[in-house]
Amino acid sequence: MAEVMERYTDEQGMIPVRSVRINEAKLARFTDVLTNEPGRIDLALHAMREGYPFAIAEGISTGDFPTLFGALVDREMMAAYRASIPDWRPYIKTGTVPNFVQHELHKVTGNDSILPLVAENGPYLETPSVTGHYHRQVFKYGRMFRISFEATVNDFLGAFDGMGNKFLTAVQRTEARNAALTFVAAAGPSVALYGAPIADVDGQNVTNLGVLGLSITNLEATLRLMSEQTDANGEPISVAGVHLVVPPALEMTARAILTSAFVQQVDTTGGANAVAPVYLPLPTSNVLPQLGLQLHVNRELPRIDVSGNGNGTWYVFADYNEGVAAQMDFLRGHETPEVCMKVSDKVSIGGGGLIGPAEGDFAADGIAYRVRCINGGCHADPRFTYAQVHA
Repeated sequence: MAEVMERYTDEQGMIPVRSVRINEAKLARFTDVLTNEPGRIDLALHAMREGYPFAIAEGISTGDFPTLFGALVDREMMAAYRASIPDWRPYIKTGTVPNFVQHELHKVTGNDSILPLVAENGPYLETPSVTGHYHRQVFKYGRMFRISFEATVNDFLGAFDGMGNKFLTAVQRTEARNAALTFVAAAGPSVALYGAPIADVDGQNVTNLGVLGLSITNLEATLRLMSEQTDANGEPISVAGVHLVVPPALEMTARAILTSAFVQQVDTTGGANAVAPVYLPLPTSNVLPQLGLQLHVNRELPRIDVSGNGNGTWYVFADYNEGVAAQMDFLRGHETPEVCMKVSDKVSIGGGGLIGPAEGDFAADGIAYRVRCINGGCHADPRFTYAQVHA
């Protein structure tokens, strides 16, 4: 155990729970005792506090408690993490980077325009490729959860209650906030991604920012504007898969738009439906539900956008398989959150060396766990998104 701790312990004395080899049989017995025999756990904790060994269950001692409990917290968190699909993932692409330095997300243009005619015995002409790049980088986020000596005396298990779910919630909120920051800022839509116009890395000017309120007519107009965008070669882009992203304040409006079977059109041609000088509304089919638009209610938008327009600003994204407007990256090998346990920094005077985690730290006799996630977002091609700012 000491060799494992020495190998994996970081500068703060934390060891990833997943790096410690766990005896699965012990973990299963520990889970049974934890859920079915609280009285036996109380005896074990009393033994741990008093410094003498106690068998929690067959083959499980008090010294195993912090490691086994850390493993349970980690697995509880990871099971829920993998089972949940954050709402931002369908329209923000994910990737990985190998380290913490700034990397380049490359964009290559050229060679995808219409092929020129080749004359008989004529040469094949070459079109040079042009490259540009966006910047991407990941950062470390985390929090420590410390169990004090007093808590272990008073209510050890109560102090741990729901820790796995709390860690999971903290991670999901952090990822959601960082994903939203790829396209929104305190002043509204990010100036790195939206403009009227904004220059892309390929040198082309792109207009993807307007001032329309959310309505059927304005959503149709926005989709039309997106479909009219062209790449650096002047070729039209594809926006077949579309995601509508709104703040909570626009959720009901968005759902009404995407589920209404009919829309009222006004006939202003003076035809049979007109009764001068009043024009009667003419119900027609609402085609938007047929386009397969996906609605996403992003609760981070009004929290980040404090411009005063946060509750009225809405966004449209093309599916990232057609073009990447924003991306979230994770550190390679650390794509999921991690729970770490603090190794005791006490040293036994008699025998020397490190002692078990159950002894707590030197300063306060506490046991500490830490959750960590590593990620970062970046903006990409502005053609594949559109923002409408409306008060």
